[in-house]
Amino acid sequence: MLLGFKTELHPNNQQKTLLAKHAGVARHAWNWGLWLTRNILNHNSNNPSGKLKFPTAIDLHKLLVAMVKPNNYWYYEVSKCAPYGCFEVFIRRLETKIQQSVWST
Repeated sequence: MLLGFKTELHPNNQQKTLLAKHAGVARHAWNWGLWLTRNILNHNSNNPSGKLKFPTAIDLHKLLVAMVKPNNYWYYEVSKCAPYGCFEVFIRRLETKIQQSVWST
């Protein structure tokens, strides 16, 4: 029974640079999304009457394109999927944490 494959990459210097750029953009997008969602959660807890809508992964990506990409030219050096993929994972993990906290109380 075959359970999986192991693959080893041997990138050249140009490919290593490109991999590092993709990782850097994904990390920056993740940290920016974390900052934004924390601010929204803090705002909603401090202002129950004026709550802001919690963003989806698509909302985060649209905001990133509108607010962050114009100021950071290096976002255009990598695939547009680098930041969007991390937002999908980010929202899934955040939803899991919220569900765990609801069920534990």
